[in-house]
Amino acid sequence: IIGLLSIGVVLGRLSRVAHAGAPAPAAGQPVPIARAVYVVQPGDTLWRIARSLQPEGDVRPLVDRLSHELHGAPLRPGARLVLPDGMATGG
Repeated sequence: IIGLLSIGVVLGRLSRVAHAGAPAPAAGQPVPIARAVYVVQPGDTLWRIARSLQPEGDVRPLVDRLSHELHGAPLRPGARLVLPDGMATGG
């Protein structure tokens, strides 16, 4: 199942070096950062996703965080779920 898990990474760049033709971010302006995103597959559950992210220990707090990210909406195949900071699936 883990081999079937899809993960995308939303790429952002945090850099003080301006690229040719692109201005550097102004002081005090938000700068995008990289975030890991999980693409929901058919048959996924929050419990299964949480266990793939945290192979050991109590996953209930992680399930709660993932549920909060969905704002109570059900999982739908193809939906993108932004993972908590420092989380990424392996496999």
